[in-house]
Amino acid sequence: MFQLLHLDHIVLRCISLPAMLDFYRQVLGCTLERSVPELGLYQLRAGKQLIDLISVDGKLGQEGGAAPGVEGHNLAHFCLRIAPYDAAALTAFFIEQGIQVSASAVRYGADGFGSSLYIQDPMGNTVELKGPPDMPAVHTQNH
Repeated sequence: MFQLLHLDHIVLRCISLPAMLDFYRQVLGCTLERSVPELGLYQLRAGKQLIDLISVDGKLGQEGGAAPGVEGHNLAHFCLRIAPYDAAALTAFFIEQGIQVSASAVRYGADGFGSSLYIQDPMGNTVELKGPPDMPAVHTQNH
């Protein structure tokens, strides 16, 4: 009937839209592609995908219930594939930005096993940054 191709976008609800826009634009290098202020919607380009930020006090954000926080995340984590991947350089950069960073480790993702690390955005959403695969993923299908 259909085939899933790739992550298209994610939507993050925000208490502090300026802090989130700054983080995703200045720290991660996303670009603002589209904004609809009357809805509280800001769409950022992250490679081929989008990260949508919606203000909890905006029209769309009010539809989601309580605001995200330490006890109420609306997302476990999401992964962004990056290149190049240099764990030492990334760690130094995030520390310089005042952002805590996890140790780099090999994890499985859409492209197979590869090194990644975790950071958190200003709303406490965990962002995994993943490098190229060390071993390609093997896709299987049941017919």
